Amino acid sequence: MLDLRLWMLGFGLLIGLAFPFVVVLLGVPRDIALRPSFFTATLVAGLVVAEVNHLLARTVVGVRLRSLVGGMQRVEGSLVDASRSGDWAGCDPAACTVPVDSTDELGEVAASFNRLVTGLSNSHQVSDGIKSLSRAFAAHLELGALAEATLGELSIRTACDAACLLVVNNGRVEVGGSSGVRDAEQLVAGETVLTALRTARPTVLHLSADVMVSGSLVDFTPQEVQVVPVSYGVVPVGVLVVAFAQPSSPQARAVLNATMPGLAVALNNALNHENLQRVAAMDPLTGVYNRRFGLQRLTEEFGRSSRSGDPLGLLMLDLDHFKAVNDTYGHLVGDRVLQTVVRAARQVLREGDVLLRYGGEEFLIALPGAGRDEDGRTGPSRRGRGRGHRGRPAHPGHREHRWIRATRQQRHETARPDRGGRRGHVQLKGVRTRPLGHRLTAPTDRSRLGIAVRG
Repeated sequence: MLDLRLWMLGFGLLIGLAFPFVVVLLGVPRDIALRPSFFTATLVAGLVVAEVNHLLARTVVGVRLRSLVGGMQRVEGSLVDASRSGDWAGCDPAACTVPVDSTDELGEVAASFNRLVTGLSNSHQVSDGIKSLSRAFAAHLELGALAEATLGELSIRTACDAACLLVVNNGRVEVGGSSGVRDAEQLVAGETVLTALRTARPTVLHLSADVMVSGSLVDFTPQEVQVVPVSYGVVPVGVLVVAFAQPSSPQARAVLNATMPGLAVALNNALNHENLQRVAAMDPLTGVYNRRFGLQRLTEEFGRSSRSGDPLGLLMLDLDHFKAVNDTYGHLVGDRVLQTVVRAARQVLREGDVLLRYGGEEFLIALPGAGRDEDGRTGPSRRGRGRGHRGRPAHPGHREHRWIRATRQQRHETARPDRGGRRGHVQLKGVRTRPLGHRLTAPTDRSRLGIAVRG
C-alpha cells in the first residue's frame, strides 16, 4: 500500500500548507497565522494525520483486502490442481469463500467474489455430471445394464429420490429400469407419460405438501416430478421419469437437459443391439433359438449345472418322414407342421427350458433341474436320453456335442421305421397322431407331445 501512503502524505502536506491561510480568512491575525512556527506546526500536523489515516487503512481495509486476495489465490491453486488431476473437489465454496463483514463497497466485492466461486462450483458439478453420465452411456450396450448405470448416476448427480426409464421397443412402452419405484409398470400406461411421448415435450409437475401420491409407486411424497421424453431425432425411444422429495436444483435440471441427447443415442444403440441379437438368435420360421445361439445356451446351462451340481436333462425330438410331407404337400405345409410342433412344445415346457431348432426337423430341449424322473415324464420312454446327458453331468469336462451325439445315437437305435405307414405320415415318436387340420391342444402330460400329417 505504498502508493496509498504517498497520496496520504501529500494530502497531509497540502492541508498543512493551506491551513494558515484558511485561519486568516476566519479572522486569526496574520502575524500569528503566517508565523514560521505556525506553518511548521500545521505541516507536521498534516503529516501526522496522513500517517494515522494510512495506519487505519492498513488495519481496517488491508485485512479485508488480504482476505480477498487469499481467497483468489486459493481458487487459482484449486483450478490449476483440478486441471491437472481432474478432481474438482478442492473448488468447494466452503473452502474458497471469503467473509462478508460489511455492507460497503468492500463487502459487496467480497459477496460478488463468493457468488463467483459458487457459480464456478455449480458449473463444474454440472460438467462432472454430464461427463459421468456420458461415460455410463458409452460403457454399456445391453439395455438392462445401460438403464441401471444411467439411473445410478442420475441419483448421484441430480440428487433425485426415485427414477424410472421407460423405453419404446417395437412400438410398445416397456420398463427399462427403475430406482426407488415400487411398481414401475404402473407408469407405462400413465397419461402423462403417453402425452410426453406424443408431444415430445417435457412435463414438470410441482406438487404441494397436501397432495398425496399413490403409495404403491414411491416410499416418499414427491414435491417435483419431471417426465422427460427421450427422442432420437424425431423418433421417441423412451421416457425418463424423475421424482424429487424436494424441489430440484438448477444444477440437476441442467444435467438432465444436457444429457438427454446422449441418452437418446445410447438407448437407440441398445435397442438396435437387442433387436440384432434377437434376429441373430432366433430361427425365423419357428421363432425358437437357432442352432448357433441355442448351443451357446446349452453350454451355459451345462456350466451352471456343473458348478451347482443341479441336474440337467436333454431331450431331442425328430419328425419321422418329414421329407415325405414336403414332397407330397409342399414346403408351406411342412413349415406349418414345424410351427405347430413348436407351439405345442412351448405350451408344455416350463419357463427356463431351452428349446432350439437343431436341424431341419430336429429339435433339442434343455431341461435345467430335470433329473431321470423328470426326463421320463417330459419325453417318450428313453427317447432323447443318453448316458451323459441326463441328471447330474458325469464330469465337468463333458461338452454339449457329446451329449447331442449320445442323444442322436440312442434315438436312432430305438427308432423303428414305419414300414406299414402310408406315404406322407409324420409322427413324433411315442405320441398319438391326429388328422391334418385337427386343432392341436396342449397335452396335460409332457409325454403326449405330438402332431401328425396323413396323406
